[in-house]
Amino acid sequence: MSESGGQKPFSLTARALSLSHAARGLVTLVRDQHNVRIHMCAAVLVIVFGLALHISPGEWMIVVLLMGWVLCMEAFNSALEYLCDLISRDDHPLIGKAKDVAAAAVLLSALTAAVIAALIFVPKLMALVVL
Repeated sequence: MSESGGQKPFSLTARALSLSHAARGLVTLVRDQHNVRIHMCAAVLVIVFGLALHISPGEWMIVVLLMGWVLCMEAFNSALEYLCDLISRDDHPLIGKAKDVAAAAVLLSALTAAVIAALIFVPKLMALVVL
């Protein structure tokens, strides 16, 4: 065992392998999860609106953070679903609850993002209408 508590020394090869696993996960997520593709389309629309309405750098930070947050929640939800399906394909009340709660987390993150997007974009759209 090494002085670092049993951890292997830093390796660029190991980091590259780790990155390839993450990339494979991202491909799986986009390929297999319809809701991820819907959220990605929404993100593209938000980017187009942001560019057209000239949102501020601070607003961009918030928008990008929220887009990433929603996609991360989708990824965690999908990971939990994959694990639950591995454990049992049968209807089990606790697996159903776990999947429902994970889906609720995605919904809550998307609703939060939508409310904040409205707070950023609606005043800018209203200013265009008034002119």
